[in-house]
Amino acid sequence: MNESPDAGLPGPARILVVDDDPTVAEVVAGYLTRAGHRVERAADGRQALALADAHRPDLLVLDLMLPGIDGLEVLRRLRGADRGPDVPVVMLTAKGDEADRILGLEVGADDYVTKPFSPRELVLRVQSVLRRSRASAAPETVGGPLVSGDITLDARARRAHRGTDELALTIREFDLLAFLLRRPGTVFSRQELMQQVWGWDFGDLSTVTVHVRRLREKIEDDPAAPALITTVWGVGYRYDPATGVPAGGAL
Repeated sequence: MNESPDAGLPGPARILVVDDDPTVAEVVAGYLTRAGHRVERAADGRQALALADAHRPDLLVLDLMLPGIDGLEVLRRLRGADRGPDVPVVMLTAKGDEADRILGLEVGADDYVTKPFSPRELVLRVQSVLRRSRASAAPETVGGPLVSGDITLDARARRAHRGTDELALTIREFDLLAFLLRRPGTVFSRQELMQQVWGWDFGDLSTVTVHVRRLREKIEDDPAAPALITTVWGVGYRYDPATGVPAGGAL
């Protein structure tokens, strides 16, 4: 990533840290507090959901390995239709648990940090997600709604529709769709998408693959044979609103 902990801080946020390890929770809460945020802590999934329902946080830092209701189930319930707008979530995962990281992203997490992690990096990740979750902080919110076929995206309102149906997009998915809608016909590598959409200079490229796959599931007629977000083999992805013909298949 190309940010420093103090550069462009998006302002104080209410952050819920969910981890059953009191040492980890204390360290994470301490760093986020020093970064200017208001932090609450939960030691298990039930407490996390209760706190999130009582006082909607601006962001969750969520460990996947929790007693009782695990982090993935917490994430699924947070993404449930009856809980209102999506709360941004940064996952904490064990270093070797790639399958859990991928599943967490598919369920709707916005980012992840692997244990053992640098608290400084975690603060950077949190600040990056917070920036993107606030429409006023994103430079590309200027202008009217974007329309492509039956897809309409209003960057100012942070809402997107396919026909009359509103799309339930995470922060990462929304930003990816907005980026692609503004640049039809241009091929971007996963590294370029990571840098230009989310401002990361490094990271796991599979994160991009997961977000592309999830976005396809929400905007394509047949996600297995995508006609809008097409794969250019050996290069990356391209948004092709006019062709209507599957090209490249899905990764």
